[in-house]
Amino acid sequence: MDREARVFAESHFRSLEGCLPRRVCPKLDRVDFIEKPDSFSYADFFKGYLLPNLPCVFSSAFTEGWGSRRLWVTPSGKPNFDYLLQNYGDVVVPVANCGVREYNSNPKEHMTLRDYISYWKEYIQGNYSSSRGCLYLKDWHLCRDSSAEGVFTLPIYFSSDWLNEYWDALDVDDYRFIYMGPTGTWSPFHADIFRSFSWSVNICGRKKWFFFPPGQEEALRDCHGSLPYDVTSPTLLDSRLHPMRDHCSPPLEVTQEAGEMVFVPSGWHHQVHNLEDTISINHNWVNGCNLANMWHFLQQELCAVQQEIIEWRDSMPDWHHHCQSRGRSASSGNLGPLLLRSSTDSMRPTHVMEGNLLKVG
Repeated sequence: MDREARVFAESHFRSLEGCLPRRVCPKLDRVDFIEKPDSFSYADFFKGYLLPNLPCVFSSAFTEGWGSRRLWVTPSGKPNFDYLLQNYGDVVVPVANCGVREYNSNPKEHMTLRDYISYWKEYIQGNYSSSRGCLYLKDWHLCRDSSAEGVFTLPIYFSSDWLNEYWDALDVDDYRFIYMGPTGTWSPFHADIFRSFSWSVNICGRKKWFFFPPGQEEALRDCHGSLPYDVTSPTLLDSRLHPMRDHCSPPLEVTQEAGEMVFVPSGWHHQVHNLEDTISINHNWVNGCNLANMWHFLQQELCAVQQEIIEWRDSMPDWHHHCQSRGRSASSGNLGPLLLRSSTDSMRPTHVMEGNLLKVG
């Protein structure tokens, strides 16, 4: 980070005076498209998008040197099944069934990549239909489970990554994923885990994104207080089921082409549809710009768990510990000592309050 960007960041954090950034996003009618790598610096991204927490799309020029874009894709721009089978065919991968709703997500099973690609080919041959349903390979930890050398080069804009640095040090887990699936596969409405940032690159294929700025999702809740599963469903037009829907602005829609890279800011709810047979690489990450949002989210999750099991407080040994464990599970992950403390009497991230918020480059 250059001196100008650092001064800009220091001024920004001082203006917050210990409070969370405002959840009011400036009204946007489009998402910025960054065309040329040579004319876009880390400081430009930091000041224009990371700190203001705004989405953007990077052109395919930013990823043209990646091995995956050369080796995982056929000359016609389709997934290179032969290469993937040869190099990863026996790897066991998680696969979601997009046609089955399980709460606000999809049930998963595990199979070898070889079996999934066999299904995928049959799905294409069946005119994108199968008695097995619409299956989507999601959350494959390629970096954790095998070498990803040569597959991609981490963009400098996303290189300050406390979340994966923490897990890399433990050599246990990570938040780096491969997604791949046929036309019609999709991810239901959600915000990313722990209110992290994320980035997503299409190695091949095209995606349609629906973005809602932080706070807008509240107007989408139904009469029971639940968020929608599918924001494209006609049921959202029913004012009896969704009484606040008229207070929500239309989503920002983005069509992501092959090679392009989407930056998803912290706390932005979104839904994503594959318009073609698509492979993507996705990372979640955290740094000083969104750590306060993450901590606030974890506090809310913990309070919700405490209220759910408050009747057991006096009879359950280590009640606070159980609440934290259940809260982490509900958030689909476990940060362990990175954030959570053994006592809930002082709910603050020690290294945020006493450390350096500006470790972002």
